[in-house]
Order: sequence, then structure tokens, then C-alpha cells
Amino acid sequence: MLIMDFHIDNILNDMQKDDFNAYLLTGFTNVEYISGYKPTSFAFCIIKDNPVIYTSKMDMELAKNNSSIEIKEYESYDVMINELKEEGIKNLAIEPTLPFSTFVRFRDDFEIDSKTYIDKQRMIKTPDEIEKITRATEIAQRSFLQLDILNNENTEKEIAFDLVRYMIENGADKESFDTIVTSGSNSSLPHAIPEAKKLDRPILIDWGCIFEGYCSDNTRTMVYTEKQQEIWDIVAESHDKAIKAIKPGMKCCEVDKVARDVIADYGYGDRFIHSTGHSLGLDIHETPGFSPRDDTIVEKGMVITVEPGIYLEGEFGVRLEDTVAVSKKGNVIGELPLNIV
Repeated sequence: MLIMDFHIDNILNDMQKDDFNAYLLTGFTNVEYISGYKPTSFAFCIIKDNPVIYTSKMDMELAKNNSSIEIKEYESYDVMINELKEEGIKNLAIEPTLPFSTFVRFRDDFEIDSKTYIDKQRMIKTPDEIEKITRATEIAQRSFLQLDILNNENTEKEIAFDLVRYMIENGADKESFDTIVTSGSNSSLPHAIPEAKKLDRPILIDWGCIFEGYCSDNTRTMVYTEKQQEIWDIVAESHDKAIKAIKPGMKCCEVDKVARDVIADYGYGDRFIHSTGHSLGLDIHETPGFSPRDDTIVEKGMVITVEPGIYLEGEFGVRLEDTVAVSKKGNVIGELPLNIV
């Protein structure tokens, strides 16, 4: 059995429990996850007893070459809806991210409710998925070391460009998000944009790449002053203790609390302004996450980042991030040390 068929069977079982006839997916990575085909324009994936994807004429060849489930050329909403009604479909589950403009096309013909069946499947990675995330991480980390960042005299923008180029040269498909290279006071901005200026201090780099569809994500901060080192040490302690605490059976919010309590104990609790981490896979941000509000139970096969940070507005920021694959404990993917010297 193909792993995609396994996922579909699990979703069909969940649908049966909730008495749904079909499940509509349009998100590109959701369609790819279920079928192996990643749309380039649009697609409507209908999971039912005989799953089907309606796709554009321009994608038909691509879909036929890659999809593990039936492909039909999309003609119109009316044709698609009528075919579903002729099959006796009366109620329709939809992915939570379905665009409202798509929802309104279906709402008059079916009973509709939002369901996270697909997210539930994507939470647990297969060994093959973890291997691809590992490869992406290794490529990204090797490329980072090529920068020789401590001796690099280029601008932030140039360094970001070079890092992306190195990742692609080393086998990546592309970067997994807009690469962050920032320095000086701008490092207090968690999502700073690289500027056309020489590196100041400290230096914060947040980067990752995609390998065979799967994402990686790392952050390192290089510090220089005594105050910067003090903050770095606190963040490193938070990072390490959170990773050490990870194990199946605990809640995601409990991992977040471990990281957050360390920073709060040093008096910087209000300067840790985001969650401790997020899952990744085909998308750079997936569920669950290590946040105060996420009570999802940690399970073997989850892959989640750990990235505590302290941000001193107008001064500087420090963030340290690694990706963790959960087995009996949390295992850091990659071998890049926290302290780059």
C-alpha cells in the first residue's frame, strides 16, 4: 500500500465517524501530501470512497505523471458540483484554510463544516519524510558554514543572496522562507528584512531550504559584547532545557513552558514574544506548535522546531533555533553547534 493510500484510508475513517461523505482540499501542499501531485495553478481534491482531483488544463500532464489518484480536467464549478451530487454526496468537510471565495461556491449545495483531518495526518512524519527534512537541514547547515560569517564583509542583502545560492548549489530546491540576515539593533525584530548595509553586531541569521519538497529551519546568533553574551547564554539554556524535556505523552504547551520559564526566571519573560516552536514539513509552518495555547499531545514522529528568543527593543535580539524529531525523546536534526566561533 502506498503511504498516500494509508493517509486517505485514515481520513476516510475519520470522516465516517463524523458522518461526512467527502472532504475538500485545495491547499497545494495538502493536495501534494495526498496525491504526490503539487498544483501550479489550482486544484480541487475530493477525498471520498473514490478520490478525485479536478485540475486545470495546463496542469493535466503534470498531474497525470505524478498523482496517485484519479485526475479529471476542471470544467466549471457547476459541472464539478453536479458530479458530486450525482454520487449522492450531501455533506462536505473542508480544510480550515479553504478560501472563502471557494466556500461560497459549495455552501448552497452541501452541508459544510471545517475539519482538520488532513492536519492530523500531517502531524506525524514518516521515516521518509524525516529523512528529507534531515537532508534539507544538512544542506542548509553546510551552506551556512560556507559563508564564513565571522569574516564576511558583504552586506546583509548580499549574504542572504549568497546563502540561498549555496543551498541551491548544494542540492536544495530553493529556500524554505525568505532568508533573514540581520545585525545590530535590527536583530530585535524577529522577522527583520536584510538591508544593504555591512554587518553590525550581533549577527542573527534565520534560514532554511527545501529538499524534495520538505523544509528545514535554523537560527543562529553571533554575539560580541558581555551583555549580548549574557542574553545568549539565557536563550541557550532555554533552548537546551526545552529540547531535553521533549518526550511523547507531554503536551506541547508544557514544552513551551519549560523554555519560557527559563527566560522568565532571568527577568526577560516579557521579551520572549513568540511561541517556542512550530512543526514543519511540506510547509514551513505546520501544526502542532510549542506554544502556550497548544495542548496537543507530543507523539513519536512529530518534527517541531525549538527557537526561544529574547528581544531588547532598540538594542539587539538573540534567537537560537534547531529542529527536533521526536522518538523516545527529542533528537536534534543536524550537527551545527549553537556557538559559532
